[in-house]
Amino acid sequence: MADGLEPLVQGRRLSPVQRRIADYLSDHLPDAVFLSSVELAERAGVSQPSVTRFAMALGFAGYPEFRRALRPLVVGGNGVDDPGGPRPDGAAVGARSLHEMIDQEIRNLTAIRDRLAGASTAPGAHADGLPGRIEGLGTALAACEPLPVLGLRVSSGLVATFAYYARRIHPDVRPLIHGGSELTDGLHAARRAGSEWLLAVVLPRYPAEAVQAVEYAAKLGFRTAVITDRAEVPFPADVVLHAPVWEREVCDSHAGPLALAMLLLEAMAEAAPLRTRARLEEHERMSGQTGVFLQP
Repeated sequence: MADGLEPLVQGRRLSPVQRRIADYLSDHLPDAVFLSSVELAERAGVSQPSVTRFAMALGFAGYPEFRRALRPLVVGGNGVDDPGGPRPDGAAVGARSLHEMIDQEIRNLTAIRDRLAGASTAPGAHADGLPGRIEGLGTALAACEPLPVLGLRVSSGLVATFAYYARRIHPDVRPLIHGGSELTDGLHAARRAGSEWLLAVVLPRYPAEAVQAVEYAAKLGFRTAVITDRAEVPFPADVVLHAPVWEREVCDSHAGPLALAMLLLEAMAEAAPLRTRARLEEHERMSGQTGVFLQP
């Protein structure tokens, strides 16, 4: 076992699953300290909750705290999140941190690409039918009018981006990015207007109000689809599209969920090709007539 990891697990009574996680960390520590809990679970061949329980069994509040404790074992000093200070090789810690952030984004997006190709090499992993779920959900959302899209707090930015592009190809997209009675009113109005689906973006940390809204939407008769960070979400949903989120102390990274949202938009466009073409041409005419964009 890696020298740095040994003191953390010494004297601990670990289950076979937890021992498997420890063994994977020991063999792959330089890379593993930058993995999200979802990625570590996939590579170790265990469930994501098992990774969280493993961290807590070692005395940490959760996986992010455990990972922060491991990073100095690999990068030295105060760890990769230290924004400054020289390194023995002459490189600044901040510069290395930025480089590793991009590397982690590449790993997250590669994980999605591999799932799309059914090419995951993680022990015990298998193709999860992601292409079929994206295509099927895209077809359903393309036919759903109006289309409510829910996202509160940090998820609201991704919802705003999705809604901006979706309005180009869909006649009635309704972003729900404010909580309280306004959110409830929006769900009721969409349902009265004939909506059958709610698309929600629920990213860590899961806002309680967003989860309650998804549950309430199901009671109203909506079918619910969620873009989130893991397959085993702590709330019910008819369809779950998940992508790794790199949890960091200051701000998480959402490149993976954003990529899934854009893939879903493409599936919606392909599900209604004639409408998509007509609306895109109309958008271009409107943009040209009103001078919305500067000419290059």
